[in-house]
Amino acid sequence: MKSRTIVMLGIFAYQSLVGLAQNTQYSTFEDYPVPAGSLQEMIYSTQETAFQLWAPTAQRVELKLYASAKGGKAVKTVAMKRADDGTWHATVQGDQDGKFYTFNVLHAGKWLGENPGINARSVGVGGKRGAILDLRTTDPEGWCCDKAPQRNDIVIYEMHHRDFSMAASSGMVNKGKFLALTEQGTTTPGGHATGIDHLRELGVTHVHILPSYDYFTVDEEHPEIPQYNWGYDPLNYNVPEGSYSSNAADPKARIREFKQMVQALHKAGIKLVLDVVYNHTMDIDNSNFQRTVPGYFFRQRPDGTWGDASGCGNETASERAVMRKYMVESVTYWMREYHVDGFRFDLMGIHDQETMRQIRDAARAINPDVLIYGEGWAASAPQLPEGTAAMKADMGHVEGVAAFSDELRDGLRGPFSDDHQTAFLGGVEGHEESVKFGIAGAIAHPQIDMQKVNYSKQAWAKQPHQMISYVSCHDDMCLTDRLRASVPGLAEATVSSATEQAGKGEADLIRLDLLAQTAVFTSQGIPFMQAGEEMLRDKKGVHNSYKSPDSINAIDWSRKDLHPEVFDYYRRLIRLRNEHPAFRLNDAELVCRHLSFLDAPSNVVAFRLADHAGGDAWEDIIVVLNAKDTPVSVTIPEGNYEQVAHDGRIDLNGMGEVSGGRVTVAPRSATILHR
Repeated sequence: MKSRTIVMLGIFAYQSLVGLAQNTQYSTFEDYPVPAGSLQEMIYSTQETAFQLWAPTAQRVELKLYASAKGGKAVKTVAMKRADDGTWHATVQGDQDGKFYTFNVLHAGKWLGENPGINARSVGVGGKRGAILDLRTTDPEGWCCDKAPQRNDIVIYEMHHRDFSMAASSGMVNKGKFLALTEQGTTTPGGHATGIDHLRELGVTHVHILPSYDYFTVDEEHPEIPQYNWGYDPLNYNVPEGSYSSNAADPKARIREFKQMVQALHKAGIKLVLDVVYNHTMDIDNSNFQRTVPGYFFRQRPDGTWGDASGCGNETASERAVMRKYMVESVTYWMREYHVDGFRFDLMGIHDQETMRQIRDAARAINPDVLIYGEGWAASAPQLPEGTAAMKADMGHVEGVAAFSDELRDGLRGPFSDDHQTAFLGGVEGHEESVKFGIAGAIAHPQIDMQKVNYSKQAWAKQPHQMISYVSCHDDMCLTDRLRASVPGLAEATVSSATEQAGKGEADLIRLDLLAQTAVFTSQGIPFMQAGEEMLRDKKGVHNSYKSPDSINAIDWSRKDLHPEVFDYYRRLIRLRNEHPAFRLNDAELVCRHLSFLDAPSNVVAFRLADHAGGDAWEDIIVVLNAKDTPVSVTIPEGNYEQVAHDGRIDLNGMGEVSGGRVTVAPRSATILHR
């Protein structure tokens, strides 16, 4: 005991000599101090710049200032001072605008490595050093007056910046950049609108951009080299990605141009949803989290190894107080600084329910109309107590947050696990209840036999707006590829040139594409579509194109010239939904009161929206989805109806009357009637 005391006194004497704090240890993660104030790490003024870093287990923290974003020696090194809440502080006098900074934490006798902190809001090229700047100098003209449009409905359009604008046929100049969404007057070779004009013409209400924060895999310093990634490998969560800016070497450019993109979308009547990936980092050892507070931000298994519910080597610990605080502050920062209107949470099932509730409440306090949704699953079971994760099945505990419905998606086109297996669209019997479940918005409906629904044996949405209705998205085959791969007779179907006569394979491909989207857009959930589906986009059969080249991922806008009737169908389908509240009742009780399913043959789903549902001008609406390759006749309530959709065409002004108690629906198509 005496020798141990002497050793410990020696350690304390050494720490005092070199200016180290005692290495603070805590029994549990719950014991770590939680700062009362913001986690913001750099506050600039022309007189001084204040820095802080939450690192409660650090022995020492050094702040280094640099003249450039990469290379060179530090022009100044400052020892930071620890406060009782585990936050380290330093203030540098004078105007530091244009300089760069890093933090370096000494932990258990080891320097963890320089990094810009966990909460950098501006960085230099490559994202390894934080940038000191005045954020107000990044505001475009009129930014203070920028406001999101008010819309009756929600229709989500998911896009990747490179996919959207890289092809020559896009007509856009700022290819692969934020600024592509600010260009007006761009057209296809045939003169049809592209870019933001196309989105306005289509009628979507929300553009969901794939991860656009600073991510790891694309080298911002060499934009001349073709590089591609979706961006699900986070580096700096609160800074826009430099490769999407006109000049990644200018820390202000990425911030200003992101704001210009948001401003242009708002002026066009469109809101912006940001795809966020708080559930994992690129890796652990090199992450800013691990280099700041080792072990705290990531979950461990009982044996001490890292949890991996993301399938990417790690999973973050949203249930820990400072990680939860970090996520809430990050979301609200994107809303306040960038005027973002919604968030899509990658692998939301990794996060705990309480964190998602706190995010919802904080976001709603800024914007009551904020849209929050995510993937209600994980790659494997997260290291959380059972029943506490924000899984799809638990959406009843996270009201106001939506989840994707894989029941409807796979009920329509077949399982995610097998690209060559089809379902309702391919004429396979037994998927009707899964489609009905999606039509009802994943709520409990008395006419749906939950034992026949593909994945869920009980309803998981408390309200229909908690369900995202979709048939394809970025991380899977796009719709046309999936139809070719799974439906017999469509393997060789191609999109012909405008001068060629469409063959049967192509005609059936188009019919099934439109039928699938009619199911999506007439559902009581929130409809979601992948960019380019409205012009029969394909990705040459690639299932997971996260790092495939532009030749696979870029949208060929000339397809809009080849098949304008497809775009027109999508446009009119969106208009139908927007103008008729019966398709978006937003209340489970109203859905059960007004929505009923009609008797129909196998591979056919028919439903009725009765009694001016939702105050709709139409008294009764009948929708019949026929996946058979032959016409079908379905019994409907007696009456005189106006037909507004039939055989691959939509006209809200009417396409002729249907009288009596039966309606005949063309093969592989939808019919919509009203009276």
